[in-house]
Amino acid sequence: MVKTPVNFERNVFINCPFDATYTPFFNAIVFTVHDIGFQPRCALEASNAGQFRLAKIMDIISECKYSIHDLSHTALDAATGLPRFNMPFELGLDIGCQRFGNAVQRGKISLVLDIEEHRYETFISDVKGQDITARGNSVPEVIEAVRDWLRNELDPRVVIIPSGENIASRYAEFQLALPAICKKLRWTGQLNFVDFSYAVATWVETNPIA
Repeated sequence: MVKTPVNFERNVFINCPFDATYTPFFNAIVFTVHDIGFQPRCALEASNAGQFRLAKIMDIISECKYSIHDLSHTALDAATGLPRFNMPFELGLDIGCQRFGNAVQRGKISLVLDIEEHRYETFISDVKGQDITARGNSVPEVIEAVRDWLRNELDPRVVIIPSGENIASRYAEFQLALPAICKKLRWTGQLNFVDFSYAVATWVETNPIA
């Protein structure tokens, strides 16, 4: 009998750029995933020096039924003049896990995002045929794209999820509350992924969707 990873049905792997320009979108995705009742996971968890980082990322992917892959950053790095291939590489790992994994992992579901619907065809044509969602270039649009995708995984007779517009409004409320949360927890400076995710989970728990 195949053993299902802990929290597999609620884990969402987020594969996206981690630079400063993407941070507003990344934080909004983390909030949206939490607010709908799922658990965000990502490569930023892989900071244990005692474990090979790629092995840790593969472990995380294998533990997540859902994955969000944002392929929007295709520009050359200003410092190196080279593109970054982390996002398409981790998309490939996720597809491989679904194709060659165990019976549980073969049920994995992915959302692939890009700024425009068909733009990806010019730089990663091998994924042509998969549903690619245009996320636009604003935080509310990203929230709506993630919300609509995860909404399909919940039984509407059991769970009612507010619109993307309402989740965006809740996210704005959370941002206003974040400094007080950090002060209470004695956190200063920029939050890492684990701390930010915990702050979101804390706020969502005390401010449930009505």
